Amino acid sequence: MAGLGEPVLPVNPPAFDVTASPAMLCGLALPLPNPVARPLHSPDAAPGPVVAAPVPRAPVRVPTFVLLTALQTALFTPLFMLGVAWVTQQPLETSPGFLLRVGLVGIVTAALSAMITGWMASTVVDDRIGEAVSAIRALGSGERRTALPEPRGDALGRVARAVNAAGASLDVRLGDLTRDRARLEAVLSGMVEGVIVVNEQGQVQLANEAARQLLRLDASPIGRHYVELIRHPDIAMQITQALQGQRPGGLELAIGRDPGQTFIARCSSAITPGSRGAVLVLHDITDLRRADRIRRDFVANVSHELRTPLTAIRGYVEALLDGPEHEPETTRFLEIIARHSARMERLVKDLLRLARLDAGQEPLELADVSVDSLFTSVAGDLQPLTEARAQSVSITVTPPTLTMRCDPAKLHDALRNLVENACAYTPEGSRIELAATADATHIRLTVADTGNGIPDVELARIFERFYRVDKARSRDSGGTGLGLSIVRHLVELHGGVVSASNRPEGGAVFIVTLPRG
Repeated sequence: MAGLGEPVLPVNPPAFDVTASPAMLCGLALPLPNPVARPLHSPDAAPGPVVAAPVPRAPVRVPTFVLLTALQTALFTPLFMLGVAWVTQQPLETSPGFLLRVGLVGIVTAALSAMITGWMASTVVDDRIGEAVSAIRALGSGERRTALPEPRGDALGRVARAVNAAGASLDVRLGDLTRDRARLEAVLSGMVEGVIVVNEQGQVQLANEAARQLLRLDASPIGRHYVELIRHPDIAMQITQALQGQRPGGLELAIGRDPGQTFIARCSSAITPGSRGAVLVLHDITDLRRADRIRRDFVANVSHELRTPLTAIRGYVEALLDGPEHEPETTRFLEIIARHSARMERLVKDLLRLARLDAGQEPLELADVSVDSLFTSVAGDLQPLTEARAQSVSITVTPPTLTMRCDPAKLHDALRNLVENACAYTPEGSRIELAATADATHIRLTVADTGNGIPDVELARIFERFYRVDKARSRDSGGTGLGLSIVRHLVELHGGVVSASNRPEGGAVFIVTLPRG
């Protein structure tokens, strides 16, 4: 029997229960409350232990860090439990030093377990972060990549899903861009016209096969400056003007070794958000110009061949009309022959003049001319026609002493054609107005009438050869359909332009704009 004050030791200590909680192993019978349990007792019932009703739980997704914590707990907790259980089962007379050594071993073991678990966790996280970084870099460089694994429930899984979604969206857009570029290249390669696109720095961004052949570009032009590639100064100047925001006009020129090969170069600005560029289009009009030369030569040759017999026919008809009296029927026939032969002579004369203008065979003979005297001369030549139709002609020159340097004979012919056209297409008793104004660089000559005007759809074509707005009326009036075409050639020979429009108050107005000098 033990003495007083001595501890009573159990003869047969109870076996260690590995399923017991740490508190139970230490001899503490503490209730563990369920945080979601509800007490099942009435207010009048005697106090007693709280009975927790089991509540079903929904399945949750376990994050990676929870799994790693569980792994660490699975390794560390059994060791801790075994250590605590073993210490509590030892007799009290066991050496304290022995227990201290055992405790130190347990602590070291637990620390090693924690370190190993942490290293494993950091390795897994580092590997997954590295995979995500590699995938993002591949997205940025456009390289092929493999999809990241997408574990559910942790932050890295959400990152992987976001990266994969971004990659899929980028693949779709890159595919669309590739298809669009392929379609664009197919269209450009099938074009007969040459196309060159230049960026704001002057570097060639695109050039189709037609442009390379027309400009005889040996090496690849992409990325090179247009000055290095395009050796024609006029084309280079067009691109420069377009890059500066100007609007250069069309340029007809011959490129290369074949002088008969003719092109029209047109350049325009290409403005996009944040940048400016230029687009050059080259049209090969060699065949068109060759056909035009053949037509002009044919017309000139035919006109020369017709001129001699027409002159003879008209001479004989006039001789017959001036001879002895004929029967009325014969006289009428002779007058018809004379009228139509005169019309044919005018037509041949106009055709021959157009042929000379096209061939550059009518040089200018410049002189200083008073605009008022030029208008007066034209009005005087057409006075019999205007008086026969009871039409009035007014002349306004501002300032009255305005002079200009021109070929007076050719400009007189141009103004005469315009005034004669106004007389023929305005009703009797109408008014024709001749006016001139000037600024520092140009002189504007206008011929206006009070007739019915010109249909808007016809304005763009009235300067074409043989084009008539009212064909039946033109034949009756004896017109050839070449007058306005001759006017345009004569004005352009002076370096000017001619245009036509309708006045708001009625009637048509022709404006001749010539450089002053």
